[in-house]
Amino acid sequence: MLEAVARLGPGTSAKEIAKFAGVPTTTAYRMLNLLVADGFLVRVPDLSGFALGRRTAELAHAATESEPDISLHDVVEELRGHTRFGLHVASFGGGRLRLVDKDPDHEIIAISTLAKDLHANALGKLLLAHDPSVRPDPELRRLTEHTVDDPVLLDRELSTIRCDGYAVENQESRLGRAALAVPIRDQLAVVVGGLYVQGSVERVTARDRELVQFLFDGARRLTGLI
Repeated sequence: MLEAVARLGPGTSAKEIAKFAGVPTTTAYRMLNLLVADGFLVRVPDLSGFALGRRTAELAHAATESEPDISLHDVVEELRGHTRFGLHVASFGGGRLRLVDKDPDHEIIAISTLAKDLHANALGKLLLAHDPSVRPDPELRRLTEHTVDDPVLLDRELSTIRCDGYAVENQESRLGRAALAVPIRDQLAVVVGGLYVQGSVERVTARDRELVQFLFDGARRLTGLI
């Protein structure tokens, strides 16, 4: 349940946590009350959901202090050695999408559209899903026939991203290209960036559960490094 709140972000509801953890809602409520009582979770101000509490932050801080200093680039380079895909890291600082570590061996196709057309790529949709202060361009420019240009459909997709914990891009910025992105968080579980993989539509797909899990595990190792 702590992992559900960490992945889905502050304000996650009990129903969303129950779905993520695969437990009945009644069981989730009982366990959530215990976690709140012990300080591992707190209720958000409007009582609509939960966020990580002080004791969880203390555990994360203690774990960080017990590990040797390591840079984001060191971890990403090590991850690149375990996959045939190119891995890229973006920062969402200040509500802006900015690439902070690009894979030198794998070019990002349509890179100029990432920050400009947030609705048309996995990193941009990840930012939109987790930072309510950032809004997509009202025009929702159509880059390909697959680009989502309907605000209602985009809102639904952003809700799915918050629930599933990752974003998908399928020929929305360039025909024949697909991508996946998972959130990178700080020590308080706030989404501060994304781990991004892009490739052909045949190779990069959410149906590849091994790839999705690899990205989740990699993003977890990057916690607190942006």
